[in-house]
Amino acid sequence: MSSSLFPVILAGGKGERFWPLSRKDRPKQFLSLDGSSRSLLQATADRLLTISSCWDNLWVITSSQIAEGVRQQLPELPSQNLLIESQGRDTAAAVAWTSLEIQKRYGEDAIIGFFPSDHWIADQKAFVNTLSAATQLAASTEAIVTLGIKPTFPSTGYGYIEQGEKIGSFNDLPAYHVNRFTEKPNRETAETFLSTGRFSWNSGMFVFRAGVVLKELYTHAPEIIEPLAQQGPDIYPQLPKQSIDYALMEKTNLAYVLPVEFGWDDLGDWNALERLLKKAENPNVELATHVGLDTQGAIIYASNPEDVVVTIGLEDVVIVRDRNVTLIVNKERTQEIKQILKTLADDPRFTELL
Repeated sequence: MSSSLFPVILAGGKGERFWPLSRKDRPKQFLSLDGSSRSLLQATADRLLTISSCWDNLWVITSSQIAEGVRQQLPELPSQNLLIESQGRDTAAAVAWTSLEIQKRYGEDAIIGFFPSDHWIADQKAFVNTLSAATQLAASTEAIVTLGIKPTFPSTGYGYIEQGEKIGSFNDLPAYHVNRFTEKPNRETAETFLSTGRFSWNSGMFVFRAGVVLKELYTHAPEIIEPLAQQGPDIYPQLPKQSIDYALMEKTNLAYVLPVEFGWDDLGDWNALERLLKKAENPNVELATHVGLDTQGAIIYASNPEDVVVTIGLEDVVIVRDRNVTLIVNKERTQEIKQILKTLADDPRFTELL
């Protein structure tokens, strides 16, 4: 049985909560948000190449709208390893189609890992060790392995995984059967979860054998896997739009979790920059030329280094200047950026801003 891992990057997202920097022609995964010269997509590929050992084993699935951008970002990726969705149908369809294609090429024992394109990971060595452990578990057991991040605070923005019975250790990492998945809880519930020590954040990273996940999809999500298996990707626009969590992970009895620590952030919205880049000596996070008076707790970004942002008496705001748009939002309400985009989309004066 194979013990090598075929990593797949899920690169079809829009990254709307990073608007106006993230737009249709330049989604979040094409941006560099940590001060490096590498985009999130490129950094993800860099990490996974350490595991796949070569470009031939790395796969990417993305949307038709940004496929050309992916090619430009990852010119070494073999064309046959880039799957292009004609229409975004969320992660269940992406996992199903890619797993079918990898099974065709490498067989049902091929071990596949799925990784979002927009995560930040601090400790590459610990990350590689974790994926080695997940690969061992997937190779030895009928398992759909998910990486659970040990929580550092009672987040209400992440899903949670409750660990059940311990089934062994791999690379000195304990593995548990999953009791349940829970969607984003309120603050009180999140605090309760942390106090038990049995919960991890759901990272959205999965490892499994192709044959195992396809069998489970036929059982729990036949409305997705059967049309894809019979008719191929041409059926994409008719598939239901479901996440892999909803379509499979919340239903299968083969879910296992590795609670891990390697310094992780899903970079979900502008507040992530504060978690990554905040320095004790600076009251703000400044990725712009900023002149401020009595301003603190602000996140300030300008894509043009010649733009100057001047603030007076502001607290806990996000200010983003990109091209012809300026966004100013309270840090507590960045999740609502998606709502304002719907308003802009309904007005023909503003559709070019999306």
